[in-house]
Amino acid sequence: MTNRILIIEDEESIARVLQLELQFEGYQAEMAHTGADGLLKYREQQWDLILLDVMLPEMSGIDVLKRIRATELQTPVILLTAKSDVEDKVKGLDLGANDYITKPFDIEELLARIRTALRFSQKFNSQEVSHIYGHLSIDEQTREVVYYDKNVQLTPREYDLLLYLLKHPKQVLTREQILEAVWGYDYYGDTNVVDVYIRYVRQKLEVAAETPIIHTVRGVGYVLREHKYET
Repeated sequence: MTNRILIIEDEESIARVLQLELQFEGYQAEMAHTGADGLLKYREQQWDLILLDVMLPEMSGIDVLKRIRATELQTPVILLTAKSDVEDKVKGLDLGANDYITKPFDIEELLARIRTALRFSQKFNSQEVSHIYGHLSIDEQTREVVYYDKNVQLTPREYDLLLYLLKHPKQVLTREQILEAVWGYDYYGDTNVVDVYIRYVRQKLEVAAETPIIHTVRGVGYVLREHKYET
């Protein structure tokens, strides 16, 4: 199966060269030229690896990395950095980047780093990655959602929302926290979109079992809890 690589790089000539080199090596490669567009592409499709420039318009590479790691840890991320950006390298690694390479770089070195990251990722993904709380479980490998032994079919956004809640059981999460982690950008204005998607997820879970697991904390946000949250 061909590995899919997302290149998030604002210098279009560099991004195009990387795409051609990767395609020549047998990878599928797509490009995005801003942080916001890159994050959108990341969320819309499945990727085996991300090449992420640190200096990006609209949203920095570090901010993109934060949003990726808020919801999942599996996809390898290699940062493309300037030679003097030691602080960005350290910060990126602390936030969950798998590796970095400084510009200008030799393409053969980058390809070797990509192969290493993919091998590590495949080994990591061969282990079961599942989250369970009460009667709810999510398998991140298969994206299978089970509630009271019944499969629940969710859209990608609904899945990301429920997975985020499941990774923080019993923790009251504000609408702003949920927007930041699930929608992947700083949202200014009405947070009603969270309420709408919470309702969608609740309705689908109720088809499997009428026992509620997502509770509203009035004036704050939501909590995943087997029993009603007392305010």
